[in-house]
Amino acid sequence: MNSLQNLYVQRKVDMEENRSGWLSSGIEGQLTPTEIQVPKWTADEFERLVLKSNPKVAVFDCDGTLWSGDSGYGFMVWTLEQGLVSRSTSDWIDTRYRAYLAGTVSEVQICGEMVQIYAGLREQELRAAAAKYFDEFVRSRVFAEMTALLAVLDKAGVEMWAVSSTNRWVVAEGVRAYGIPDERVLAAEVAVEGGIITGKLLDVPTDEAKAAALTRAGLARPDAVFGNSVHDLAMMEIAANAFPVNPSPALLDAAAKKGWGYFRPQAAEGVVAAVAGE
Repeated sequence: MNSLQNLYVQRKVDMEENRSGWLSSGIEGQLTPTEIQVPKWTADEFERLVLKSNPKVAVFDCDGTLWSGDSGYGFMVWTLEQGLVSRSTSDWIDTRYRAYLAGTVSEVQICGEMVQIYAGLREQELRAAAAKYFDEFVRSRVFAEMTALLAVLDKAGVEMWAVSSTNRWVVAEGVRAYGIPDERVLAAEVAVEGGIITGKLLDVPTDEAKAAALTRAGLARPDAVFGNSVHDLAMMEIAANAFPVNPSPALLDAAAKKGWGYFRPQAAEGVVAAVAGE
């Protein structure tokens, strides 16, 4: 097991310890002043509010919003374990990811580099790997309430989009079954030439770049936007209706200032943000 894999295991342990601590002490006793101030919707209230907004277009972040965990990071570690990239590339991205955790590499930089490491591979191979990874490790973590909401919106003919800083291969495989086709996925991606992945970045939608990506797609004012972290705030601010789902501390603070409520899926109760301060 290399150092990046050790880091991944430790992050999982830390998150489980955080979850256990919250649950054992009682969630209500852990509420911050911000959480008390921001209205918390039940699942029924959440769905009613979304349907009441009568969206024609709905936009979803993925990691932490549609499903728990960081699928981009998990996929990267898994592909390293599968030997899809060289040892030297593995060591390089390990160093870069540690620098990201230390705050010396930005969110947009690390998300781009986590896609660029696959340069030289056949895209068909990465698509197959992404499908296998999602089915084995992520699909079981999709929030049940979000699955139900997506089904209702899809049946109603709502045009749904996914916007994520995770690589496009994983996101596209993940959301396709829920009514979001590949052409409505805006995610971290590189150019592909002759079926071969290159290192040329095309987009890394995070923070303001999420709003910019939507604008380029002709969605300067989407009817409804769903997100869980401060990295989703910019695209939520351009929406006619913003719906924080499983919000991190920083997004809760923003929700309090903007008068938004929030929804916490049952499976996410008592689980703290994976990245402090998000």
